[in-house]
Amino acid sequence: MITQIGTVAVYVDDQQKAKTFWTEKAGFELRRETPMTPEASWLEVAPPGAQSCLVIYPKAMMAGAEEMKPSIVFLCDDIDGTFRRMKDAGVKFLEEPNPMPWGTYARFEDEDGNEFLLKG
Repeated sequence: MITQIGTVAVYVDDQQKAKTFWTEKAGFELRRETPMTPEASWLEVAPPGAQSCLVIYPKAMMAGAEEMKPSIVFLCDDIDGTFRRMKDAGVKFLEEPNPMPWGTYARFEDEDGNEFLLKG
């Protein structure tokens, strides 16, 4: 079962400049900064006490980022079970659950072709 919204991605040209904006100007907390490449990190910020985070993601690493809107990640307590239940219900998944250093993800889309992620 989906329990909450985990993250919303915001695509930026400069992660460090965006981190400064969100932490120093908007008053958000830095929740995670995990290197992905020498030039980019998995960077999460959130308002103090919030359960959901913004992921500040580099446009350079996302093909078509100029046309993309923020994406939504739904947290679930059992990604394999949720994946099977949703798939059995007719949800189109674009990939099987995929373990990553920051969590296991599975991409799916709605009837309009909007993409979302499950994270377990």
